[in-house]
Formats: sequence, C-alpha cells, structure tokens
Amino acid sequence: MESPDIRGGGGQGSDAATLETAENIILRWDSTTSEEAKENLIFQSDREEVDRYLQAVDEVQRLVSSVSISDSHHHHNEVKARSTIQIAMARLEDELRNILLSQTSTFEPDSLLLDSSASSFATRADLDDNTETVEEAEGEEQHEEMNLVLPDGSDSNSGSDPGSSRLSSRRSSCKSTSSIREIDLVSPEAVSDLRSIVHRMIGAGYSRECLQVYGNVRKSAMETIFKQLGIVKLGIGDVQRLDWDVVEVKIRRWIRAAKACVRVVFASEKRLCELIFDGGEVEETCFMEIVKSSALQLFTFPEAISISRRSPEKLFKILDLHDALADLLPDMEEIFNSESSETILVQATEIQSRLAEAARGTLVEFENAIFREPSVVPVPGGTIHPLTRYVMNYLNLIADYKQTLVELVMSKPCAGLKCTNDPVKPDMDISQLEGCTPLALHCIWTMVMLQFNLEGKSLHYKDEALSHIFIMNNVHYIVQKVKSSPELREIIGDLYLRRLTGIFRQAATKYQRATWVRVLNSLRDEGLHVSGSFSSGVSKSALRERFKAFNTMFEEVHRVQSTWSVPDAQLREELRISLSEHLIPAYRSFLGRFRGHIESGRHPENYLKYSVENLETAVLDFFEGYTTAPHLRRSQ
Repeated sequence: MESPDIRGGGGQGSDAATLETAENIILRWDSTTSEEAKENLIFQSDREEVDRYLQAVDEVQRLVSSVSISDSHHHHNEVKARSTIQIAMARLEDELRNILLSQTSTFEPDSLLLDSSASSFATRADLDDNTETVEEAEGEEQHEEMNLVLPDGSDSNSGSDPGSSRLSSRRSSCKSTSSIREIDLVSPEAVSDLRSIVHRMIGAGYSRECLQVYGNVRKSAMETIFKQLGIVKLGIGDVQRLDWDVVEVKIRRWIRAAKACVRVVFASEKRLCELIFDGGEVEETCFMEIVKSSALQLFTFPEAISISRRSPEKLFKILDLHDALADLLPDMEEIFNSESSETILVQATEIQSRLAEAARGTLVEFENAIFREPSVVPVPGGTIHPLTRYVMNYLNLIADYKQTLVELVMSKPCAGLKCTNDPVKPDMDISQLEGCTPLALHCIWTMVMLQFNLEGKSLHYKDEALSHIFIMNNVHYIVQKVKSSPELREIIGDLYLRRLTGIFRQAATKYQRATWVRVLNSLRDEGLHVSGSFSSGVSKSALRERFKAFNTMFEEVHRVQSTWSVPDAQLREELRISLSEHLIPAYRSFLGRFRGHIESGRHPENYLKYSVENLETAVLDFFEGYTTAPHLRRSQ
C-alpha cells in the first residue's frame, strides 16, 4: 500500500495541501473503511511507509495546534484535521496493542529464573550443606514429624532421630548474591516503534487510551509470567487452610519466584516504562497500573504465613521468608522509588515486620510446648527421649539462623530468671550468665525446661537406677549436640556446658550407687567370722549364703541391665569401665580369700559359679539394649 509524500510549505494554501496529503495517508490505513488496512499492519510494512504515516500524524497534529487552522475562517479544515487525528489515534492504538501482543507471545519466561543454587531451600533429615531444586524438594520422601505433644505410650526408637526430619531443614544462604537483573521484555526495535506511537498519542491528548492499552497488555503478560513461575492467586484464608507440608514446598517455591519477580520482572518492567515513556508522572502511573495487582498477589502469601497459627515447626520457614524479604527490600527500594509506588514498599516492609514478630512468638511457643509436653510412658531401656532429640535438633537449627535471630530476639525469656526453688516450675539463675545475648538466654532457658521435663519423666521409671540412666543418657546427648555445633556452642557458652556435663556425670554416679552398693556389700567380710582364731573362724554357712546372694544379685542385674540402653558408645564404655573398677577387684579379692572354704565343702559349684573372667565378659553385655538378656557364662 503506497502513500503519497507529504510536501510541506508556507502559507494557508500550503497548509491545506499538506493536510489533504496527510489525511489521504491516514485514511488509507483506516481499518473501518479499508479491507486492506484491516488485514495489514503499518509497523509490519516497510520502514518508509511507517515513517510516512508517522510524518502524516505529526503534520496533522501540528496543523491542529497552529493558528492558521484554528482560525475561524478555516473552521472546516479544523474539523477535518481533528477528525483525521481521531482516525490516526484509533489506528495507532491498534498498532500499539499488536506490537505489544506480538512481543509478549515470543517472550521466554524461563529466562526469568535466577540461579537456583542461590535461592532454593531444601528440607533435609541431616544437617549437611547440600541444596536441591524445587522439583527435587517436592519429590523427596516426607518423614514422620515428631510432635511436641506426644501421646501417652509413644514408642521411641533409639536408632533413629525422630524430630530431626522436618526441623533439620538446613537452608542454603538466604543472602543471595543475585541482584537486579534487567532483561529485554520487548526487543529494542519494538521499543523504538512503541516510543514513536506513545509519544504521538500522548501529544495528541490520548494518554488515557494509550495507558489503557499499554497497561492492559503488559498487565496480562505479567499475570502469565506469574502463573509460569507458580505464583497463583491464593487468599489469606486459602493459604492458612493448607497442610503445612504443602506450605513448606510453596514457601521454597515462593522465595525462588519472588526473587525473579522483583529483581527481573518488576525491574525490567520499570525499565521498559522508562524507555517508552521518558519519565514523569505518566511513566509512574503506567508502571503502577501494570505491577500493583501482581505485587499485591505476590505478597499475599508471606502475609498469610505471618498471621497464621503459631507452632514450633513453622519457625525456620518463617525465618526463610523473613530473610528473603530482607534480601529483596533494598532492590525494591530502588524499583519502587516514587510516591505512587510507595504503598508496595510499605506493604513488603510491614510483612517483614510481622514475620519477625511471628518468629519471636513461635520461639516462645516452642519453649512453652517443651514445658507442656505430656508424655508419661517411659522410653524403653532409659534411652534418649524423642523430645530430647527434637529439641536439640531444633536448637541446632536456631544456631544455624543465628545471624537473623540475634537481630530479632531482643528480650530475655519472660520467666525463670530467678531461682525460686519451686519444684513444679523450671528456674534459671542468670546471675552467672551476664553478658549473654537474649538469644543465648532463650536457648539456655529452652534446655532448662527440657531438663525439667526430663526429670519429671524419669520419675515414671519404677527402677531408680534406670531413672538415673535415663537422665544420664539424655543430658549427655544434650552436651554432645552442643559440642558438635560450633555455632550452638558459641551461643550457649562453656559455663553452662560445664554445668550440664556435671549433671550427667552426677547421674552416672547415682546409678552406680543405686545398683552396685548392695551388690558390693555382699563381698564384704563383715558377718563372716565367728569368735576365735581369724584363720579358722569363718562361718561356712554364712559364706555360702554370701556367695549365693552375690550370684543372685549379679544375675538379676545382668538380666535387667543388658536390656537397658546407653546409645553413645564412648559413654557406654566409660560406664562399664567405671563399674568394673569397683566390681572386679572386689570380687577378685573376695574370691581369693574365701574360695578355699567353699571348695572344701559340698557342692562348691553351686556357690563358685563365676570366675573373674566370667564377670568381665558379662559386664560387656550391660547397656546394649538387648530385647532378651544373653546367657550368662559360668565357670567350668
């Protein structure tokens, strides 16, 4: 479709001729009167045709604004020019829409995704530093979660670590190294064409129509990008009704998508507006029209999490969201830096504050849940209680989030700061913990409440010695978990660690007294001698009863305590060595002094049942957690 050239000139006649020529060019592309114009696009024609059309629009607009056309003597030409401009604006509106739609249809949303290694979060059963993609995280096996409110009769498995599965979600670095990464949402060639259209529509007074077309197309494109990034429209109530397993996956996906949305999508959309609209109020109005609803949709999800019911398992995902927002806010300040976009920045800041408050409240809820944990059925064999594993894995993760929590936790624990010696309440004397951060005091207070809870559970063992083994195992586990985490050890401090070490060693001593004092008393000389010569004054009947009593008590201790469990190999060995240092020398001495008296009598095998070597071997069965006690070997 060829159009005549526009010949400019001077005078009113020349202006009229120019208007006539420009009108002809514009009308040739009037899709309401021309089938050819309806089927073709100006900006898909050769560049000369594009330039002629734009020049025609410029000339008509110039003439509309000029005195010569506006003169009352030329009212007819004025009306004609304004009518031509209306036709041209309608055509440019269509061209604007088509260029935007054609660019949107060829856009690749996959290019938005940031480096997954810097932005993905994984839930793992161990505390390693591996990360995984969102897809892998969704497909991973979900292990059973240790609930702080254990039902009566809950079984424990000393070989596993219940409670660490979901709560040992070690994060990758939340402080992503990625920053704003602008990309071309529209090709540079298309940007030039869009600028030429927008400039003329706004100049002709059609800014509202221009912004409406531009905003609708780009807004629709952004909604498509959001869907492809997995950000769907969910109300606060919808999010809060989801199972936490589902929410965890959505949080990981949201963090990854939010970084792409802010640093790539929003930033690139703002840059596109700057390129096309050349700044000013129109640019800001257009940008906000495009992104406002999407931004509100983006931040509805973390807002829902921030006001959801608080429970301990949510803490670390809340912190992930908090850190992700903290990481994004500087970039958002750069992108949403105008008065019209301030509401989005304010909303994100408020949500981050609510997430911080939710994290603080969840930490307190965790502490209260430890105190309230109601299980009373003793764990078999005095092994490590699931609550102990859960709490210590939790504290290890708290240490992992130390940088954030030190900033968020500003107050000391609200209870237990003075020793009241109230037997029904845990207490913590912090007079020796001056200089500790509020976070450190919360961690120590958590362990104080855990220890208090364990002391209560130990009372449900009928065997006093086993209650001491239970305390020894659990407090030793606490000490080892602190020592194995440099971050947690730094928070707790060596002073409180030494106090805990003293507690489990004291429990080991109490165990030995409760079990072995009576056994070792049977190997004492008192009551064996009768009046007369020392060498010949041994009562054989009393001696036989003494050997018989020792054999019976040792067999019972072996039968029972070989089913008890001390999971830590080093602690188990130390305990065996300690009891052997008391038992074996005493038995060897007693046997050496009195075996001759038994051997000279009838049926010595009924009394001299065990050699020293037999006892040494039998001690190796202790604390192995056997379901059935092994056979006790006798002397041949």
